[in-house]
Amino acid sequence: MDMIHVRAVSPPDLTDRVEELLARDPYVLNLVVLRGAARGPDGDFVACDVLTGAADEVLRGLRELGVDRRGSVVVESVDMAFPGRAADDATSRLGVLVGAPVWEQVEARIRSGGRYPPSFYFYLVVAGLIGSVGIVTNSQILIVGAMVVGPEYGAIVAVALGIERKDRPMVRRGLSALGAGLLLTIAITLVFSLLIRAFGLQSEAFDRGLRPVSDLINTPNFFSFAVAALAGVVGIVSLTEARTSALLGVFISVTTIPAAAAISVSTAFASWSEAWGSLVQLLVNISVLIVVGAGALRCQRAIWRRAGPGGFLAGPRS
Repeated sequence: MDMIHVRAVSPPDLTDRVEELLARDPYVLNLVVLRGAARGPDGDFVACDVLTGAADEVLRGLRELGVDRRGSVVVESVDMAFPGRAADDATSRLGVLVGAPVWEQVEARIRSGGRYPPSFYFYLVVAGLIGSVGIVTNSQILIVGAMVVGPEYGAIVAVALGIERKDRPMVRRGLSALGAGLLLTIAITLVFSLLIRAFGLQSEAFDRGLRPVSDLINTPNFFSFAVAALAGVVGIVSLTEARTSALLGVFISVTTIPAAAAISVSTAFASWSEAWGSLVQLLVNISVLIVVGAGALRCQRAIWRRAGPGGFLAGPRS
């Protein structure tokens, strides 16, 4: 059974309204109110479990009352519960909404990936270096490793959310972090690639022009666009449903970090057409992921809204 646990500290003058809001909702279970029990901030302690399909409405109600601003609200996922007959009845009334995402959690998950500490740039650079080794040694495994290490998808999805929510500061932060991080990655990887060339460390096949890995990366085509679009949709769905395995598949299907590495390697070896193709590949992938991600977020919201109370997929909400 999918549910979340909500813990809140309510200012005493709001507690009656908070209790009324939660008590009248049939999808709120195990409600506990302890007057004057909370410290830091001081107030009344309120806790309950909410079926995820109805959680957005409950959280929206708490925010409209101002509990998040004047007190605090903490939301946790419940991994296992044996809630009893009341919860079974509430679940049956929810119908298809039992699987609805909790959008507050989804946005919090995306926003957490939209933070850019020094480690964000460190991982980008390391991923680029791994990718460059994969290119000069024609190792597809190393290219996959670079894709997994690269943290750029978190920034891409944060930009998509910013566009969908019309949050310009979020869009600016994401694009700035992506731009600065990729430029830093390309610059450091270029120096590394020049050292590889200077010491003749590239594979013999690469030296003879047999470059199947780099040729795949620096040749943008219809399939580049199609894979990026499909990955953008799957990435958003996996984030809304917290499916880590599917999200990992997105990381290793889109040529972003490998394209940045290929720009550096191609430039170091004076392969200008390959460098240009890699740049186009990088820009296409990032642009498509952002646009498709924003569209997928909006579509998912619309679909679940139609499935909500009064929608064509909804069960009765009593």
